[in-house]
Amino acid sequence: MSGFTSQELELAKSVDLVAVAASLGYTPKKIGRYYTLKEMDSIRIYDRSHWYRWSRAGEKGHDGGSQIDFLREFGGLDIKDAVFWLLDFAGYQRVENGREEKKPLFHVIRESHKEQEKRNFVLPVPNKDNRRVREYLYQKRKISYPTIDRFIDEGLLYESRDHHNAVFQGKDKDGNTRFASMRGTYDPEGGKPFKCDVAGNDKHYGFNVTDDEGKMLLVFEGAIDLMSFADMFRTKGLNMLALGMVADAPLERFLEEHAQIETIVFCLDNDEAGRKATEQLMQKYYELGYEVKDGAPRQEYKDYNEWLVAKRNAAEEKRTLSSGSRDPKVAVL
Repeated sequence: MSGFTSQELELAKSVDLVAVAASLGYTPKKIGRYYTLKEMDSIRIYDRSHWYRWSRAGEKGHDGGSQIDFLREFGGLDIKDAVFWLLDFAGYQRVENGREEKKPLFHVIRESHKEQEKRNFVLPVPNKDNRRVREYLYQKRKISYPTIDRFIDEGLLYESRDHHNAVFQGKDKDGNTRFASMRGTYDPEGGKPFKCDVAGNDKHYGFNVTDDEGKMLLVFEGAIDLMSFADMFRTKGLNMLALGMVADAPLERFLEEHAQIETIVFCLDNDEAGRKATEQLMQKYYELGYEVKDGAPRQEYKDYNEWLVAKRNAAEEKRTLSSGSRDPKVAVL
């Protein structure tokens, strides 16, 4: 792999994959000769070094691989950043001055499960303002400033100091932050944007908005979709939860902490994974006694943010046509 020595790649691929999963906030469980994850029981980790997802067998690039592939799939990192992440996790420091690294490589000391659980959850340091996050969400995601500022003011969203990422916080019923995910404010053309959960977070929580009196809960896959829905429909007085995935550990915990919920509306994506998860989750929670509804976005859109972007772009185009012509007939073409 370009830019790394064979020794560095060997070290990166020797990192304990169970420890990597735990550091990303997942809960490994040993079952016989493999590990699975409490939040995603279709994952199998073998020899603590490679993984396989039986629910997506045959889907190229999504059904398993090495530690690097795991970080690409579940940490949102590209290959280079994944290798750097693993080397850092192993305690290895590179010298970026063109000279050969003199520090000897060493084997990773494998953490016990108890040690994995003790990894500190430390939020990124906030920036002095939230300018880049506000502009990204407004310009690229078409979320209005009042909605963005509502989430900032409620302590659910902020901009990190070092990398200017958007940090989405998930809180428990007492208002303590237990989960956080980061998203880059730059979307590369033709590439994947940076997305990663803060190490050490509790995957039983998700980005959420609560109303102690509300008996309905809306469930989304991602924080930006939740915010998009809130912006489009000017929601207030509603419980809303972003899973951060299609596994339902955050939903189980939310329902434990908010016993008044009677109705769950699943607003998951319109892609294959979202539709399959909606069907399975509706069945599960119906059998648990909840009223369940499918609240997917309109069929022509993958998710609520795509719907919001299309709606705002259409409105902007209409305004441009109206201001550019005195003929009202032309303005509505």
